[in-house]
Amino acid sequence: MKQIPCRFLRTKKMYIPEKAGLALVEKDYPAESPHCWCNKTMIELGPDDSPVSIKDCTNVKRPCHRDG
Repeated sequence: MKQIPCRFLRTKKMYIPEKAGLALVEKDYPAESPHCWCNKTMIELGPDDSPVSIKDCTNVKRPCHRDG
């Protein structure tokens, strides 16, 4: 089952039209995730004070996670 990132996860790639469709595809980042931030907090930490990343923000057990 494919996990969907939280709707509040953001990365710079989302704002490049040619790359926007693949911005949150984890397989594009095998070594590490790109710089991400939470659109609710506007920093690299989510509302739960945990780090923001593609991997972390697909965890539906996080209290702040919202389906996209």
